[in-house]
Amino acid sequence: MKNRTITRKGFFLGLGILFIATILRAPITSVAPLIGTISSDLGLNSAAAGMISTTPLLAFALCSILAPISERKIGIEKVLFLALIGLSIGIFLRSFSGSFFLYFGTILIGISIAHCNVLIPSLIKRDFPEKVGLITGIYSVTMNVCGALASGISLPLATKLHLGWQGSLRVWLVLSMLALVFWLPQVRSTTKMDLSVSTPKQKSLIKSSLAWKISLFMGIQSLIFYTLIAWMPQLFLQKNIDGELTGWLLTLLQLFLVPATFLVSIIAGRLAEQTILVWLGAGTIFIGLLGIMLTTSLPIIVISVILLGIGGGCCFSLSMMFFSLRSKSSAEASQISGMAQSVGYLLAASGPLLFGLLHDLSHSWISSLLVLLALSVVLLYVGLGASKKVYL
Repeated sequence: MKNRTITRKGFFLGLGILFIATILRAPITSVAPLIGTISSDLGLNSAAAGMISTTPLLAFALCSILAPISERKIGIEKVLFLALIGLSIGIFLRSFSGSFFLYFGTILIGISIAHCNVLIPSLIKRDFPEKVGLITGIYSVTMNVCGALASGISLPLATKLHLGWQGSLRVWLVLSMLALVFWLPQVRSTTKMDLSVSTPKQKSLIKSSLAWKISLFMGIQSLIFYTLIAWMPQLFLQKNIDGELTGWLLTLLQLFLVPATFLVSIIAGRLAEQTILVWLGAGTIFIGLLGIMLTTSLPIIVISVILLGIGGGCCFSLSMMFFSLRSKSSAEASQISGMAQSVGYLLAASGPLLFGLLHDLSHSWISSLLVLLALSVVLLYVGLGASKKVYL
């Protein structure tokens, strides 16, 4: 009976994590195909439009460091429940017409997702210590699949179903409400962090070269991903690719994230060192960026997008796994997750904004893509350092 109870509890916990994962990328990836429509409707220039994608990343950076503190005070389960409420409110407010509601709702979305991003890896390590790779893989795959679908259907929802950009963005309220319902049973079994367990001080993490390598790896892979999510449709439009097709190319990128994310999570958990996976991830990103920069051929662009999806999935999965693989407890995982996502997303937040500014200054995407190519080399360097079998 005891084993059955534990199994039932684990099943519902896993189901709750799954539903939370459905809503952690869709509210962000659904915006990119609508950027042109939103900018035209609200009169936004490239930099202001870039801020729509940058704002949640800034919220990730500023709030990620607060998530472990909230966990210690009220427990992971309650923090995640409150985050889902905030996320639902943010999605609802963002769908109103006007720049104020657009940005304010986006800020709430960013704050809410930040807490989920930090605490889910810690929760997985705490409650599924023997299945970290598998559960992380399922969590990451669900996040990427929903993000991919959001990119693909957001423009058709706005145009073919005549919902407009506001209605298209409001659709994701359904998923956030479902996540709330399925997470509600976990609130009654809230577990606060065990303060008797020694946890690393933030100061010691700041002095740790490993912590910085993990943070930079997290940041650079996020910068590349969110920059592509924000600007790839506009970049492809200038290559004379049809508007709806650009949205599906964005979906293609994220769909190829899925198998890479899942497989790498499992493989990484079984390897003492993840060096070969870092080479695979950073290398395919570099080749994919090069292909997009140098050609207007649609078949080559499709291949390049697929490579970017594989590399992005590999690096995203590794960044999530490093929190568990390089820590010795769920408390340490929470601390490094908070630091890495705070520092990492602060770096990532600059991507869409600088990418847009460079385009405005040079009237070309070449300079922006060259910066991403250089960053993929840095990604390889810090990733190799983070992949070694050492602990915080």
